[in-house]
Amino acid sequence: MTTPDAAPDAVKKAPAKDPWDLPDVSGLVVGVLGGTGDQGRGLAYRLAKAGQKVIIGSRAAERAETAAQELGLGIEGADNAECSRRSDIVIVAVPWDGHAKTLEALRAELAGKLVVDCVNPLGFDKKGAYALKPEEGSAAEQAAALLPESRVTAAFHHLSAVLLQDPETDEIDTDVMVLGENRADTDLVQALAGRIPGMRGIFAGRLRNAHQVESLVANLISVNRRYKAHAGLRITDV
Repeated sequence: MTTPDAAPDAVKKAPAKDPWDLPDVSGLVVGVLGGTGDQGRGLAYRLAKAGQKVIIGSRAAERAETAAQELGLGIEGADNAECSRRSDIVIVAVPWDGHAKTLEALRAELAGKLVVDCVNPLGFDKKGAYALKPEEGSAAEQAAALLPESRVTAAFHHLSAVLLQDPETDEIDTDVMVLGENRADTDLVQALAGRIPGMRGIFAGRLRNAHQVESLVANLISVNRRYKAHAGLRITDV
């Protein structure tokens, strides 16, 4: 007979998952939409250099193919639709003003895909950069609204395009804040960030918290201008 305060083994609480027990993503194909721009090109270069299979996407396949040839490392180029179809993980690195239009056109190709939005909605005036707030709350939440059949996450917002593209820079000393609704998805993105030497992927909340992460780039631009730097972020005590 079981006493009221004796918990059966079947209902004992499972041990907490190690937050650094991340999956192997080395065999996944990564597509970079906007891969001919500075940020997308830099991410493509770093991931390919780390051994990831990378496809650059652009509205014009010829532009993507040219950028891929210039970068080397086995990177391929394709139009955005083909890039999306052939990739397991798709990084969105397009300019903010083309964000919604690009994703609307790729809804079918991105269905079922893990989408990583790294777009920062910013405005610029004579005082410098400032954050914009989309109607949906953030670029990532806009992506989630436009891509209901995709698994949308947010990451790679605070990286210096200059450092990413610099072949003389061996390590990028920074953390990558990763946001999303599903732990399995954010674990994959954290693992992908960790493929780049010097980087860690750190879970930073759900997509509703993406706005302040995207907005922080305006502050980093101010830091970089004042100190002539390529500032990144480090999360302490984790």
